[in-house]
Amino acid sequence: MTYIEFINKTIRELVLPQDNIVLFGQNITKGSCLSGLTKDLKTSGNSKIIDTPNSENTLVGAGFGLMLNGTNAIFFMKQLDFLYLGIDQLTNTYNYIKTININASFTIIPVIVDSGYEGMTASSNNLSDFCAISKIHGYTITNKYDAKYVLNTFMISPGFRIIGLSQRLFSQPLLLENNDLAYSSNDGIVEYEKGDDLTIVSFNLSFPEAFKFSLKFKKKGLSASLFSINRSMSGDYSSIIEDVKNTKNILVIDDSWSDNKLFNELLITIYEMGDIGIVKKVTRRIDEHDYAPNANIFKIDYDNIVNEFFKK
Repeated sequence: MTYIEFINKTIRELVLPQDNIVLFGQNITKGSCLSGLTKDLKTSGNSKIIDTPNSENTLVGAGFGLMLNGTNAIFFMKQLDFLYLGIDQLTNTYNYIKTININASFTIIPVIVDSGYEGMTASSNNLSDFCAISKIHGYTITNKYDAKYVLNTFMISPGFRIIGLSQRLFSQPLLLENNDLAYSSNDGIVEYEKGDDLTIVSFNLSFPEAFKFSLKFKKKGLSASLFSINRSMSGDYSSIIEDVKNTKNILVIDDSWSDNKLFNELLITIYEMGDIGIVKKVTRRIDEHDYAPNANIFKIDYDNIVNEFFKK
């Protein structure tokens, strides 16, 4: 099963029993159904599915309006960048909504275009930038476990949030589909493994790269803890801090196109602890040419970075 097939299956299973939900977005029941994201959506009771034109600010406002009137809503978007067109609703309307009690949900599920050759209309692959606009709750999905965790926990819970999907993973085999890793989740942080030599933490949509690192460290005989930050806002990092106190070493990976890295707060706390061995960050390089069509490849020299932890 592919990444997008599993997400589609999970969404279909969650929305079908709902008798008070509206699903909407451009051509979500037509053509490719957003590359399979919204394929075969079905509803029951008073719920509805609506194919809409492109009008992002209006559609974001409509989602808030449905929520204010007690109806759950999900807006499926084919590209995260177009959400900039809804910035008025994301600031003014949402800031008002945060002052009142809400019993219904509104979720925006955009595709984060990180697959390359999309040009200037796909220059943002950092959900945290959007969430920072108005302290919006945001979550990313990269594998079987976090798909179930994020969608089941947040998609139809009261309030508003954005759940971002990775376009580059759409057709890839579902990561962790048959894996026996031990899991624990807490407030948008997922811990997959616990080790004694190194702490690995992934941000944005970089869990596949972090998981590859963990496998390489295992082959070298190092025991690594593996965390994924699925939330797109700052918060409590105490579980990671406690782990680093034990391992004394941390590797942070972030694939976002942004100068505003979510991991900065975590690393500042790590540095202030003292008595730390290696603190290494792996980030995507950004330059002026990244806004023209390009391969958008997150280039990592895995072996060289792994070897750094054997030189301490």
